[in-house]
Amino acid sequence: MNYADFYQRSIATPEQFWQDESALIHWNTPCTQVLDHSNPPFAKWFVGGTTNLCYNAVDRWAASQGDKAALIAISTETNTERSYSFTELQREVERCAAVMQSLGVGRGDRVLIYMPMIAEAAFAMLACARIGAIHSVVFGGFAANSLASRIDDAKPVLIVSADGGSRNGKAIPYKHLLDEAINLSSAKPAKVLLVDRKLAAMELVAGRDVDYAELRAAHMDAQVPVTWMESNEPSYILYTSGTTGKPKGVQRDVGGYAVALASSMKYNFCGNAGETFFATSDIGWVVGHSYIVYGPLIAGMATIMYEGMPICPDPGIWWSIVEKYKVTRMFSAPTAIRVLRKQPPEYMRKYNLTSLRALYLAGEPLDETTSQWIYDELHVPIIDNYWQTETGWPILSIAKGIEDLPTRLGSPGVPMYGYKVKLLNESTGEECGANEKGVVVIEGPLPPGCMQTVYGDDQRFVDTYWSTFTDRQVYSTFDWGLRDADGYYFILGRTDDVINVAGHRLGTREIEESITSHPNVSEVAVVGVEDKLKGQVAVAFVIAKNAAEVSSDEQRAAQEKEIFAVVDRQLGAVARPARVFFVPQLPKTRSGKLLRRSIQAICEGRSPGDLTAIEDPASLQQIQNAVQNGLKN
Repeated sequence: MNYADFYQRSIATPEQFWQDESALIHWNTPCTQVLDHSNPPFAKWFVGGTTNLCYNAVDRWAASQGDKAALIAISTETNTERSYSFTELQREVERCAAVMQSLGVGRGDRVLIYMPMIAEAAFAMLACARIGAIHSVVFGGFAANSLASRIDDAKPVLIVSADGGSRNGKAIPYKHLLDEAINLSSAKPAKVLLVDRKLAAMELVAGRDVDYAELRAAHMDAQVPVTWMESNEPSYILYTSGTTGKPKGVQRDVGGYAVALASSMKYNFCGNAGETFFATSDIGWVVGHSYIVYGPLIAGMATIMYEGMPICPDPGIWWSIVEKYKVTRMFSAPTAIRVLRKQPPEYMRKYNLTSLRALYLAGEPLDETTSQWIYDELHVPIIDNYWQTETGWPILSIAKGIEDLPTRLGSPGVPMYGYKVKLLNESTGEECGANEKGVVVIEGPLPPGCMQTVYGDDQRFVDTYWSTFTDRQVYSTFDWGLRDADGYYFILGRTDDVINVAGHRLGTREIEESITSHPNVSEVAVVGVEDKLKGQVAVAFVIAKNAAEVSSDEQRAAQEKEIFAVVDRQLGAVARPARVFFVPQLPKTRSGKLLRRSIQAICEGRSPGDLTAIEDPASLQQIQNAVQNGLKN
């Protein structure tokens, strides 16, 4: 099939195109209208149709291939491994659903899931989908302040958590973070359901906290029927960092998401029922939602849920999993591959990897060196793909399930079907020509599977994503890009103040607000700086309230550690800056605008650009001195 024709059909006749694609999932009742775009930029897909994510991921496969593997939970942290068939997965999900219902959870209620990568986390997500509850997964180990803000926004009736997770053999207690977050929040949940892994001590709060194992034992024979959901009812909320301190709750629907995932598993990831999919992400991120839990299961594949590091107990662990479970499709991030590249090659070469047909990489730009190295080792297609929490599935890639187009180093590919991708000049709003830098935007309506709105705040959805250009309403990705003469896109970095650390999006404003809470911080600027391993790292520049307290190298080092601790406590270690530099002033324009791009350029050894608008040019020299001195220490 010719991809150009396939893509054009999705753009020219979207209703007919997606009506055809909707046949990939089960509908309890068919839709009465494929697309309602009467209130742009909001789009409703498969209006009136009823379906259920859990039914499509579990029940229909339990009926047709119940004995086949569905969920393979592996933890190299606890040396445990358990495979659940589709039949066994359905039983566990129904037990979990019955437990939730016994705790008062019903259709439309929010359930916050704060868990490590264990099977019970998948049971909880699927159980919510089964009974029509809206889940909001928060990355396990997230700091109390960040967790509290998400509790207050989602207002969950139930929180599902565990005593702790584990990283590199070290237990990470969750319960004290959860207790602190609930204390900080105003929207306190009625119940907290806890999985006790025996990793960390925890005390149950009487009347609120309940033990999952005890309640599960009381519902072993539970049969919980599927709640059929109208296609546009919310399925989940997933919070993502923004340019303000308040995180945005990306709200996803039911039917459109199911169709988009089924379609992408067929055309992008070429997955077949009975095969095995291995995504190395975490359920706290969108990849974990789309391509660990829902996507592979909707396609009838076994999905691997992995708790552990890529190099522990040794750098061959992922490849041993590929061999053992005959993984056909693998999805990871460039950062992880760069880590593996530093290890002795024999760890990879000792395993039989002939089952693997492709490796997909996303979350950050894929550099040519990393791509070429992993291709030389695996000898399978290395397929980059670019997308966002907001879109739920790839915007740019190569859909080899339609046509085996060549990949192009440095490019994630071409626009995926359904996405009307454009490059617009930031100043004029006009379309860019070949090899001209512009803002990557998508013309509405967004295809199925993309975010419906910001949870509880439709106006923020419009203001944030659809108001970048005054003369036209288009969805902004907030990424710079360019397109070559053949239509391949290249992503050049963010237009806003969100940075990408090893595939994790972090708002610089959130980090700045956290650092400002340190008693000796007067003002702070955080920028994303290029890093060979992680893609980007956060770097902070601080003006101290009392300069005398940071006058020596020893004092600066001590306060840097204190600031690290503040960020760890409030946002989590993933948001910790790589460095904190102390400066007497920050470079600003005469109107008071912080010159972030100039600071970033200095950190990356580039020219800071046009300085005619700067209030005090000496401030940039101070930034440069701080960076140079810091590199020596």
